[in-house]
Amino acid sequence: MAPADQDDLPRLAAAHRADTISGSAPASTELGEFLRSRRDRLTPDVVGLRSYGRRRVPGLRREELAQLAGVSATYLTRLEQGQSSNASDAVIDALARALRLDPHERDHLFALARPTPRRRARSARPETAKPGAVQLLNAVRDVPAILLGRHLDFLAWNRPGHRLLAGHLDVAAPSRPADRPNHIRMLFLDPHTIELYRDWSAEAALAVASLRYVAGLFPSDRRISDLVGELSVRSTEFAGLWAGHTVRLCTSGSKVFQHPELGTFALDYEVLHLPEGDGQRILMYTAAPDSPAESALRLLTATAAD
Repeated sequence: MAPADQDDLPRLAAAHRADTISGSAPASTELGEFLRSRRDRLTPDVVGLRSYGRRRVPGLRREELAQLAGVSATYLTRLEQGQSSNASDAVIDALARALRLDPHERDHLFALARPTPRRRARSARPETAKPGAVQLLNAVRDVPAILLGRHLDFLAWNRPGHRLLAGHLDVAAPSRPADRPNHIRMLFLDPHTIELYRDWSAEAALAVASLRYVAGLFPSDRRISDLVGELSVRSTEFAGLWAGHTVRLCTSGSKVFQHPELGTFALDYEVLHLPEGDGQRILMYTAAPDSPAESALRLLTATAAD
């Protein structure tokens, strides 16, 4: 898809927001879409039901999900449409089991079924990096470390972290809220970042799933809504992934980098979610001992120090 004209982006993104995220659309719509997306993954034979009648769409019918969860189809419809806001833990658990949700999806279902009291949407103030988190990043000089905000902005990074993920950007960029780099925006729109990951598709899918998880926790966050609207307009890949309703809380794993200076190497990462619960988290990258990646990491930290 050709990028939209820059002058049209605010209008197009605003129009798109209502259909992309619960921050501007009713929470019932988001809940209904999520349940429907999970129903579409299953078939009657997989869950032990007998199929009947002509099936116009793949997956389970709403009536079949209601049967599996032990609720009435009428109640399930009311729940999806936001007409029943007092669903018990037992009902939500039953839906999660019937849909075979993983722990992340289950948490997301609870967040959607039990949204926080909604406030009038307004532009949020720029996030501020926790001073203690920044101090920790600067103290860890031998591994790349970054501080991500709720909206996936780079709030801070140490020098190895900057050199690993965004060496083509100004090292002081996270300290400027007006043009602070954003990880997911760069992942879909910045050629340098796209080329950095050998398995870009997996990295993109994980980032979108993580953003979807955070969006469920903060349904009234206007900046998340704006970000989703913008990327849905500017990237068909993002729009497709967002429509899939995949959710995941990113905690650990590994990534293979194709670094412009150091070549290809794999690093493990751990995500430390800050206890305040405001969406900020620290990512730290390490290499297996005595591996080629460890040598690449040593060179990275040495050049970053220089």
